[in-house]
Amino acid sequence: MSTGFVITVDGPAASGKGTIAGGLGRRYGLPVLDSGLLYRAVGVLLQRAGGDLDDEAAAARTAAALTAAQLADPEFRTRGAGEAASRVAVHPKVREVLLALQRDFAAQPGGAVLDGRDMGTVICPQAPAKLYVTAKPEVRAERRWRQLTGQGEAVSLDEVLADIRRRDERDAGRSAAPMRPAPDAVLLDTSEMTIDQAADAARRIVEAARAG
Repeated sequence: MSTGFVITVDGPAASGKGTIAGGLGRRYGLPVLDSGLLYRAVGVLLQRAGGDLDDEAAAARTAAALTAAQLADPEFRTRGAGEAASRVAVHPKVREVLLALQRDFAAQPGGAVLDGRDMGTVICPQAPAKLYVTAKPEVRAERRWRQLTGQGEAVSLDEVLADIRRRDERDAGRSAAPMRPAPDAVLLDTSEMTIDQAADAARRIVEAARAG
């Protein structure tokens, strides 16, 4: 792969973008950034410290103190962490603090794969390959429900669907870097796809971008 080739993979929760981003990273030998994990970490760490998720200044201080070594915490993968991430992500100061970290990751000499909500619109708008991965809310809810129950969380499918819809509304409606496809992103709807089919479709999108 050519030097500095960046792939952005944006989309809503449980669309399959994380799996797709990981697969593209392995295929092309590129490091992968799960930007959602950064926001999950900020939310969880702020709550652990007794802070308020709606306190922008406190959330920004938490973001500024975040280190890569903290990101392996399994609690960041829970349902509660996802909700906390969506709440702290609305704060412009939090996004500003994490902006440099994400852009530095994208600027690695060999390139990178960036997984998130605003990778192709805000973090790396010049990326040559941009995907926007989505799926129907009901499909995404079932995927997330299976993941959460597999981790031992006691939650109903209806609760997960409500979470998904609430997060979609918050992420798309926030004033700071709202979730939306970049104008030049290729839409990939995984509603009716298996993991292998989605991975193959993503690979073909990236290959077309490379050829272009």
